[in-house]
Amino acid sequence: MSQAETAPAAPAFAAQPQYAAGNVARLAIAQALAGANSTVVYATGAIVGNTLAPDKALATLPISIFVVGMAACTLPAGAIARRHGRRAAFLAGTGCGVLVGLLAALAVVLGSFWLFCAATFFGGAYAAVVLSFRFAAADCVPAAKRPRALSLVMAGGVFAGVIGPQLVTHTMDLWLPHLFAATFLAQAGVAALCALILIGVRLPMPTAEEIDGGRPLAVIARQPRFVIAVICGVVSYLLMNFLMTAAPLAMRLCGLSQEAANLGLQWHVIAMYAPSFFTGRLITRFGAPRVVAAGLALTGVAAFAGLLGQDVAHFWWSLILLGLGWNFSFVGASSLVLECHRPEERTRVQSLNDFVVFGTMALGSFASGGLLTAYGWDTVLWVSFGPLALAVAALVGGAASRRSAART
Repeated sequence: MSQAETAPAAPAFAAQPQYAAGNVARLAIAQALAGANSTVVYATGAIVGNTLAPDKALATLPISIFVVGMAACTLPAGAIARRHGRRAAFLAGTGCGVLVGLLAALAVVLGSFWLFCAATFFGGAYAAVVLSFRFAAADCVPAAKRPRALSLVMAGGVFAGVIGPQLVTHTMDLWLPHLFAATFLAQAGVAALCALILIGVRLPMPTAEEIDGGRPLAVIARQPRFVIAVICGVVSYLLMNFLMTAAPLAMRLCGLSQEAANLGLQWHVIAMYAPSFFTGRLITRFGAPRVVAAGLALTGVAAFAGLLGQDVAHFWWSLILLGLGWNFSFVGASSLVLECHRPEERTRVQSLNDFVVFGTMALGSFASGGLLTAYGWDTVLWVSFGPLALAVAALVGGAASRRSAART
């Protein structure tokens, strides 16, 4: 089946530009607010875990549970969207966002490590829904504008990169001796504000064909382009999470300050999302595979930069390059996914893609903490080159297959 036959046509709803522009704007604002949830968890999770955990080897477990929550809730969120519409899924996600803040604050006050892990699970559920904003934006516009709409919503994460770390920096000491308790309460308030923004999103309700129609997922998943998209999406998010999970704790173990870790994470998140203002144009001009390849190359450079030393500058350069690499490779891989399904299949296929991405990412998150505490930061960086080679091989193999098909 050709790409043209599988590529989705623009939904009828996208023909009403007043809704399309408003939806993309609201989703971008919501991305900025909701993205702070993930930033707060990554900035504090390993540190709170190191304080509360019965064994220091479990320090990064809360962040790993966060990723498990993303994986576990991706398919249920997709099912809600397919049956009741995307807005219902969005509001369910923001409810989880409020819950994670309240539970995390209570866990810090009570000194309960396992309650804190439960809180981060709901944080993962919230993050899974937030990442579906990019696909919702693509549904709002004609096919030719989808990469740009997708990347513009992702660009909202630039502000999340500022909101999250600054929220931590300015609130972490407000409820002493309960470090970060006030931060989590503030994060719950930001999630509630995000819900108010999302109430105004106007998206079409699912049709009967979307609920029950479309090809079997097994057929869709066997498409070579879908396989390449999933592999590249998995590797880009796996490595970003693998390194970012360990970096704040690694900085503390190297004697660097919490403020330095917060700023490093802030610039990392800004680098993750700032290119989104033009990533869509790059995909339109050069094609998604080339943009993905550029992102993977930047990720490799990020790991190499981290191996050069353990000063603040080395950590910051590594995190910034890692963020840039993630943006190109993940947004490019997401654009490839849009070429692999029909309109009635979109929520199922997008949810399947994210489930595989987050499920695999959870393995990397669990592994990073153990590797860091047992073998150090350099080992974490060296291990990252293995998945990177897999993604490059998938891209090269896909390009060779397309050239071979073009000659026949």
